[in-house]
Amino acid sequence: MITLTTENFEEQVLKRDEPVLVDFWAEWCGPCKMVAPVLEQIEAERGLTIGKLNTDENPAIMARYGVMAVPTLLLFENGEPVKQIIGAKPKRLLEAELGLA
Repeated sequence: MITLTTENFEEQVLKRDEPVLVDFWAEWCGPCKMVAPVLEQIEAERGLTIGKLNTDENPAIMARYGVMAVPTLLLFENGEPVKQIIGAKPKRLLEAELGLA
């Protein structure tokens, strides 16, 4: 997984040719910790690039995309968010909502 920051977001997410799933999370968020190993499995099994953005450390990116709750997952394609998933969900539901099932 890529650690995303305000400084590298454009290069690591917006300018990539392949899709990138951005995990908006916070250290204090229990559901964020629950979904993290599921995302690691999806990344390993599906080859999907996943980046983690700590919302407490990067509030400008959170505000830019209207993220109001964590965890929020945004799937970016060609520099644009195309899917949003709010909350921790089981692997099969995440894969289905991301079109990976």
